[in-house]
Amino acid sequence: MNARSVRGAVAVAATLCALAGVAACNVQSDSDTAADPSGSASSAPQAKDLKVGWSTIYLTPSWMQQTLKMLQADVDKLKSSGKVSAFETFNANGDTSQQIAQIRAMIQQKYDVILVDAGSSTALNPALEQAVAAGITVVAFDSLPTSTKVIRVGTDQKAWGAMMATWLAKKLDGKGSVIAMNGPAGVAVSEDRWSGAEAVFKKYPDIKIVSNVHSEYNLAPAAQAFASAYSAHSDIDGVFSQGGALSAAALQTLVKQDKKLVPITGENYNGFLKLWQTKQKEGFSSIATAQPNYLSVIALEAAIAKREGASVPQDITVPLPEITDDNLAQYAKPDQPDDSYPIGDISQSEIDKLIGK
Repeated sequence: MNARSVRGAVAVAATLCALAGVAACNVQSDSDTAADPSGSASSAPQAKDLKVGWSTIYLTPSWMQQTLKMLQADVDKLKSSGKVSAFETFNANGDTSQQIAQIRAMIQQKYDVILVDAGSSTALNPALEQAVAAGITVVAFDSLPTSTKVIRVGTDQKAWGAMMATWLAKKLDGKGSVIAMNGPAGVAVSEDRWSGAEAVFKKYPDIKIVSNVHSEYNLAPAAQAFASAYSAHSDIDGVFSQGGALSAAALQTLVKQDKKLVPITGENYNGFLKLWQTKQKEGFSSIATAQPNYLSVIALEAAIAKREGASVPQDITVPLPEITDDNLAQYAKPDQPDDSYPIGDISQSEIDKLIGK
């Protein structure tokens, strides 16, 4: 899942948002954002009546909506204990310039905590470091900036790719033709996943990547991209896919064309999981992992712990789930939409371990 910036004329409007104040850019709020009673975001660290903002590069994808729901549930818990008093979400609508403006507006409004899902690994760094210098606790999750001044919560994307490629290589007994389905060219998450996979495939000289396809992480464009590659390489033995919608597109194409169901790697995209489950009896096999929505909860809990004086690691690497033929039933949700991303909760004890409490 994951960030990817669309720049345009909205940059001017974004600047005006920053000058006008947070309300002009706000897309979702659960309370008034009254001024910090301490009068300063740089007051002594304490987890009491904190004002929290989440800056996200976009909010439309279902993964982001699920993330917001999970994050809101944790906010509600922290409100009941008096640790958080206000929470707002700021949607940059895919524009990095707008995201920067919204972060700077939060600095002006003296937020205590800023969570961020970055639209760029580098462009946000100056604004985020300005927030840290102002005494704001900044925690990034999912799509991460490169700044060493902020706490970063994520998964190992290279390990993601390596996990998928290793399974596929073994499934193919180290030989065969493979179509690779990657995300948009240049997107850090996609590049990292492919880097991890490519390192594995290099160990298997008899596995040939006959087509390396780049697509948005959405079903319609992925289906078109796979169909084009498959028409030129219909004798493939497997598909390396690093995203759930990409996997669903590949499997749906094979099913619709009544072709051999070759192994396809995947993600916890429910449309893929459900189709995988229905095709198991025909011998279809896969492996999948997930970018857990609870990264957001870990990020918020890390921020709270930091405000309480805990020694929180700068980089928090969350283990990747592993979905297999054996445990697929625990993840696939026949009664939920195809574009949902089923994932279990994470326990407080697991969170505490990750954040160093």
